[in-house]
Amino acid sequence: MSVFSTEGKNIMLDGLTPDEVQLHDGDPGSSGTANRVGGTDGEEAATFSAASGGERALASQVDFTGLDGGQTVTWFSVWEGATFVGKGELTGDTAANAAGEISLTTDTKLILEDPA
Repeated sequence: MSVFSTEGKNIMLDGLTPDEVQLHDGDPGSSGTANRVGGTDGEEAATFSAASGGERALASQVDFTGLDGGQTVTWFSVWEGATFVGKGELTGDTAANAAGEISLTTDTKLILEDPA
């Protein structure tokens, strides 16, 4: 059973104003700083669509460069300025291409999980 209704999750997610995403090669941890992967300058500007279904998806693709070719990226973190607001695990192709580029697509979502 869900602790929060979907509507409640949407309200909470829409209360955030996330503006950056960072990449990680493992769980970013509770502060969002563990296992950070370099790249251009470590983070990229991002905008998110309005929350729907208890999730908030990237509004447009976010491109990263400057990684090692083949670098595996398994997690992302979401930031509101210098404040960590969430994280998510990536699925699908999670390796940078030979030129060290990888993109997060609009399938990338910030999801509000129910507390354990």
